Amino acid sequence: MAAFDTIRPPERELIEDCVHCGFCLPTCPTYHLWGEEMDSPRGRIVLMSEAEQGAELSAPMVTHWDRCLGCMACVTACPSGVQYDKLIEDTRAQVERNHSRKPGDRLFRSLVFELFPHPGRLRALAPLMALARRLGIPKLARRGGPFPRLRAITALTPETPLLGTMRRLPEHTKARGEKRGTVGLLQGCVQRVFFHDVNVATAQVLAAEGFEVRAPRLPRCCGALQMHTGYDSRDLARATIEAFEQCDFVVANAAGCGSSMKDYAHLLRDDPQWAQRAERFCAKVRDVTELLAEAGTRATRHPVGQKVAYHDACHLAHAQAVRAQPRELLAEIPELELVEPQGWEICCGSAGIYNLLNPEPATELGRRKVENLLATGAKTIAAGNPGCAIQIAAVSEQMGHPLRVIHPIELIQMSIQGGNRNGRR
Repeated sequence: MAAFDTIRPPERELIEDCVHCGFCLPTCPTYHLWGEEMDSPRGRIVLMSEAEQGAELSAPMVTHWDRCLGCMACVTACPSGVQYDKLIEDTRAQVERNHSRKPGDRLFRSLVFELFPHPGRLRALAPLMALARRLGIPKLARRGGPFPRLRAITALTPETPLLGTMRRLPEHTKARGEKRGTVGLLQGCVQRVFFHDVNVATAQVLAAEGFEVRAPRLPRCCGALQMHTGYDSRDLARATIEAFEQCDFVVANAAGCGSSMKDYAHLLRDDPQWAQRAERFCAKVRDVTELLAEAGTRATRHPVGQKVAYHDACHLAHAQAVRAQPRELLAEIPELELVEPQGWEICCGSAGIYNLLNPEPATELGRRKVENLLATGAKTIAAGNPGCAIQIAAVSEQMGHPLRVIHPIELIQMSIQGGNRNGRR
């Protein structure tokens, strides 16, 4: 049986863009871990080529693709402009349609996708998560034991207080002063439940900078987790486009969400009713730091006396090529000392649900990332993605050196609202 079907397979033209030069190797986390050619971007592209030409879909092929974090560091490093992001997403969709996974693996993946992209279900489970934290279960899980995937899902329980998970964001926030445009704010799934304060900060900062903010309850999810794992996310993409296409801009404050929304045109490329709408939508999507840097600062910044290490979320730095903008915005905050860790280009191991599906390599990458962050001397980390925040906080606590992880927009909000000199609100 041929590996791929005819439904949006990886495009031959994109496969052939890879000249196998090897510039991707130093930036690939799994090549760092194992030094295995087939666990590098160019090795995986070789396997895609074989499958596209009719080779049988084998278990080793799937294993090498599954091991990829989808961090897109190779996209940044590639001198030939290989669009590995599109290749791996199309390949993973083929795998989920045409490969028979083991029952336990299939069940765990179904559990993840029946839970995380559903804010209502996450909120329903929040009391149990709060009880687990009171009993110290996540801390026990971080110490090791059997059942690595179940242990990972427990160990990575966010530290959000129960009341925080139940709060709601106003669906409309008026612009202050002269209006500069209307922004649609994606609330997200995990983001709105466990990182409500980030959504609040995003709406308040945008309003302070002259943008009217619309943050509708629906869509519940943009489909990023599904898209990056090979599951069908087209219905969620259509719902997201429909919810926001009348806005001047569409803002994401989670790197994975912004990356997926900017990729809707590729996802819906063969849909005659939605392809053009998707292209117009993608042109409006911005990370919140991207839009603020583009618009220019208007609200007054006050001092925030903190030493902060900036962590590049992969789907912001690599998939969206947004690196300078958050640094420029943070540099505008008086008395904020911004420091840079080594190995910025290497993933922290979160990568959507990678740290749940592949907990051992994810934890090793997390340790390496935390060591580099600790070496800066900063106790506060600025990171523009909820998965990174959860991963860094959990691994640093496991290592005995807990780090405070906040979103850059929260530091900007703090500065606009009056700032501080000791790092406390």
